[in-house]
Amino acid sequence: MTALTADQSAEHLPRPARLSDVKGWFFTADQLLFDWFLSHQRDRSEAGDLLELGAYLGKSAIFLGARLGAGERFTVCDLFDSPAGDASNSKEMAKSYATLTRRAFEANYRAFHDELPVIVQGLSSVIREHVADGSVRFAHIDASHLYEHVAGDILAVRELLTEGGVVVMDDFRAEHCPGVAAATWQAVTAHGLRPICITGTKFYGTWGDPGPYQDALLEWLTARGDVWHEVQQVNGGPLIRLSAKGAKEPAHPVSRYAASAAGVAEGAAARSSKASPKTSPKTSPKASAVGPAPRPERGALRRVARDLLPPVVTRAIVRARKRSGAARG
Repeated sequence: MTALTADQSAEHLPRPARLSDVKGWFFTADQLLFDWFLSHQRDRSEAGDLLELGAYLGKSAIFLGARLGAGERFTVCDLFDSPAGDASNSKEMAKSYATLTRRAFEANYRAFHDELPVIVQGLSSVIREHVADGSVRFAHIDASHLYEHVAGDILAVRELLTEGGVVVMDDFRAEHCPGVAAATWQAVTAHGLRPICITGTKFYGTWGDPGPYQDALLEWLTARGDVWHEVQQVNGGPLIRLSAKGAKEPAHPVSRYAASAAGVAEGAAARSSKASPKTSPKTSPKASAVGPAPRPERGALRRVARDLLPPVVTRAIVRARKRSGAARG
């Protein structure tokens, strides 16, 4: 049998009926924050484009694409199945993203959107050749986990962001990504990046003034009541820490396959209902099929005793019954 190529395998991926069907790591707290930051910017008419460095199979990109404003540009940069360019990065790509292909990303994205974002297939270090400086209002960095690459991505995004633009760093505290943590906090202590908030997986910051964002965010968090939060002091400024366990996710984009998936589910439920016999709600299936066991008659018990018990025991029982009957008479 001829083995399928990576692209041919991508053609056989399941069609996602909902965002949760797309593989990836994009938790409730970060969905809420992506939605909040983008809505906050839109409500204040803050112009700018969207950018994602590192897309995997498109989960967060699909979410971002649904919040793209009229006339705005969304750029996604990822190696996909291209060569990584250096031995360390190639090793990480082979270990973490061996099945990743551009076709899989595009298939997932098109399930939710009519048009693809602008795709830059290559190293994130080339992003400034494709995106204008000062044009991005929201950037999500989730490409390489190696310190040198992450540090370069952060400095590149600093030039691409608008004055009040927001950068989001993924895996800034993951145990297996110490390079991301080192690059993130170095940007805070040495390169002017100012923290706004953090979740269990992502860091949110700006090279502008974080105060207005933090004031509005705290007001929103307090009004919600279902997202835990606290404020700590880091590097001479406030940092909001939050967790959204049990909170309701924001609205998700709708897949073009959602209706057909619902129809399949309804058909399966109908077939299952027809195949299962209906039973009375007052009677369990076992009781209606078998019924209560009848009590054995006294004569049957006597016959069992006579057939199975030793003769001496049987005679003793008979004498005792006769004495009992005489006493009652």
